[in-house]
Amino acid sequence: MSTPVPTITLNNGLEIPAVGFGVFQTPPDETRDAVSSALETGYRHIDTAAAYGNERQVGEAVHASRTGRAAVFLETKVWINDFGYNETLHAFGKSAGKLGVDEIDLLILHQALPSAFDRTIGAYRALEKLLADGKVRAIGVSNFMVDHLTHLLEQATVMPAVNQIEVHPYFQQREVQTFGAAHGILTQAWSPIGGITFYREGEHTSTLEDPTIVKIAQTHGRSPAQVMLRWHLQQGRSVIPKSTKPRRIAENFDVFDFDLTSDELSAIDQLDTGKRGGPEPSAITLETFGREIPEA
Repeated sequence: MSTPVPTITLNNGLEIPAVGFGVFQTPPDETRDAVSSALETGYRHIDTAAAYGNERQVGEAVHASRTGRAAVFLETKVWINDFGYNETLHAFGKSAGKLGVDEIDLLILHQALPSAFDRTIGAYRALEKLLADGKVRAIGVSNFMVDHLTHLLEQATVMPAVNQIEVHPYFQQREVQTFGAAHGILTQAWSPIGGITFYREGEHTSTLEDPTIVKIAQTHGRSPAQVMLRWHLQQGRSVIPKSTKPRRIAENFDVFDFDLTSDELSAIDQLDTGKRGGPEPSAITLETFGREIPEA
């Protein structure tokens, strides 16, 4: 597939493909094939993380592909165990080594660490140093709420380019998105199609089965997943869908040639439950979420 991927210009002028391919919870032995399939489909943005344990396989797939490293936007994340100035500088080396690169396109902090925010600040200052030294092309954060961003910006010298957060029709985090937009921080959606089952109106349900989304999908001759991805893109967000199935990988990429109406966008906006599917960011501590990131 040769469809060009639309890009979004970050606050430092760097262009990022609007649709990325995620490998969260993808086992290492399945990651290489999944990334290879994504690159063959046309994805040019791969999102991984030190805590996923599959950076090496992502790098292997990128370097083995016909696409070539120069055409692929690589994004990864520093885990909380490696927060702190020197620790995060070392974390870059670990990730770059596993990915097999000298430069990472986007390096972000995976979570805020509210119980030790001084370490979070130290980690971000290390990202600023890596950016100044040309080791990374852009820096950002993930799962930062408004209070985390506010405290970070009181001490940061470089505005985060990205905040990767949980966003899908059932959980939209509008306050965080609004704060980000006011400061030029791109909202990047993980779980963009709501791959989590929710308890809604007395029943367990999924965004993929939501009547409003299904009806819109039928109108356009598309899948519910494609409709949700289109909703994100038309509202200016970067999205990181994931799958290990080649058919789903291709389907999630085929979202550039149709538009939702304003009424359809508004109808999806009304589905917000305010219920988070992932961990509560304020509850992140080393005691409960800590895990050592291996050197190799």
